[in-house]
Amino acid sequence: MTAAFNKSHQLIAGLALLTAAFGASAQTAAAPAESAPAAAPASSLSFNAALTSDYRYRGISQSRLKPAISAGADYSHASGFYVGTWLTSIQWIKDAGGDASAEWDVYGGYKGTAGPIGYDVGVLRYMYPDHKLSISPNTTEIYGAVTWQMLTVKYSHSVTNLFGFDNSKNSGYLDVSAAFDLGNGWSVTPHVGRQWIKNNGAASYTDYSITVGKDFGNGFTASAAIVGTDADKSLYVTPSGRFTGRTGLVVGVKYTF
Repeated sequence: MTAAFNKSHQLIAGLALLTAAFGASAQTAAAPAESAPAAAPASSLSFNAALTSDYRYRGISQSRLKPAISAGADYSHASGFYVGTWLTSIQWIKDAGGDASAEWDVYGGYKGTAGPIGYDVGVLRYMYPDHKLSISPNTTEIYGAVTWQMLTVKYSHSVTNLFGFDNSKNSGYLDVSAAFDLGNGWSVTPHVGRQWIKNNGAASYTDYSITVGKDFGNGFTASAAIVGTDADKSLYVTPSGRFTGRTGLVVGVKYTF
């Protein structure tokens, strides 16, 4: 987000919580004891930390085209319910005349399946502590996504003003992506999205990206993406006049534990 748009150098730290279940063993006089298969955990908690060369959100740089650090935590239950939180460094609030150097997100939802279709519905709150902007950039969106094989379609709908745009409640973002597993930990994910900003048509735009990812195991992943937009070059700029929606290469590394 720039000028009035979205997503300090702080990290969330915590202790990883591990759950496991053990089956009872059966034993006879003629055979050694055997353990029953472990039951699937009822819930899981994970943490993550990442470094990226540029924090892009919906194609627009949130970090003034500079590196950003982030961290988060996610809890999921076997029933399908989940909650999570994420914190990242940003620059766009200061560029817009405010004072926040971090974005803090809190979200929750439910994931399930209906035949071959996976679905995900939830709510996401973006917060910018001590932002000091005249129009609050804090934003709440509800979202819904459906997945079939490698294709995912997601729609996010704002129930507040959108990232500091005045009178922008009921804005929407449509996201279409596909995840291709190339084997040996490699993946390719093309994406296209459209951001509509209600009553602020000039600020609406389309973004696109193609990301190559590599899972190295033991929680380490890396990615490289070509990201760009057709956003208005006079609206989405840094204080020095650099276009924050320009096409560029974004690389990152992430550790999940």
